Amino acid sequence: QVSLLESGGGLVQAGGSLRLSCAASGSTFSDSAMGWFRQAPGKEREFVAVIHWSGGRTDYVDSVKGRFTISRDNAKNTVYLQMSSLKPEDTAVYYCAAARLFTRVAYQYVYWGQGTQVTVSS
Repeated sequence: QVSLLESGGGLVQAGGSLRLSCAASGSTFSDSAMGWFRQAPGKEREFVAVIHWSGGRTDYVDSVKGRFTISRDNAKNTVYLQMSSLKPEDTAVYYCAAARLFTRVAYQYVYWGQGTQVTVSS
C-alpha cells in the first residue's frame, strides 16, 4: 500500500518555474516506478514523466522534454517534478502515481495522489 500526496502547485507566469513534490508513505515506494500525469479541463489525463525505482532511467512526453526534470529521493520517499520555461498549455492538475512497471500507461499505475493545480498565465 502506498499513499501519495502532491504539493508545490500554484500560479506562475509563462516562462517561470515550479517544483512539484510527491511524498509517499508505504514500504514499497523504493521498489516502485513513479510517474507524473496531468489533466487539463475537458481533456484526458496525459502522461508527463516517469522515473525508474532506481532513479537511473527516465522518460518524458515530447512536449516537456528539455523543460521538465523528474527525480526522486528514496531516502525521503519523495519524487519531484522540476518544471521550467512553463507555458500556458502546461496548465493542468498534476498527479503523481506509483507503478510496478516503468511505463507511460496510466492504467498500469496502482496508486494515485489527489493532484495539485498548476496554472500558467500568459
